[in-house]
Amino acid sequence: MKTKTFNIALPDQLVRKIDQTAKREYQNRSEFIREAVRVYLAQKEKWADLFAYGQKIGRKMGIKSEEDVNRIVYEYRHGKRQSQGRS
Repeated sequence: MKTKTFNIALPDQLVRKIDQTAKREYQNRSEFIREAVRVYLAQKEKWADLFAYGQKIGRKMGIKSEEDVNRIVYEYRHGKRQSQGRS
């Protein structure tokens, strides 16, 4: 894997936490930061996928606003839910 080296400025306290955690995980600082960035980017991608899926489903359901979502949740909680399986 080809790598690039760059400098970043971090507060001393954060560097100490990075070094302590890296040591506990038997990594050096660079390995730890590489892994932290990989995890962060993967999480961001998962959230982006989740929001895109939600928007797709919302469009299919005709949801155009947060008020629509609130109305659907309210109707479910106070309408369908109470009538299902309750006597």
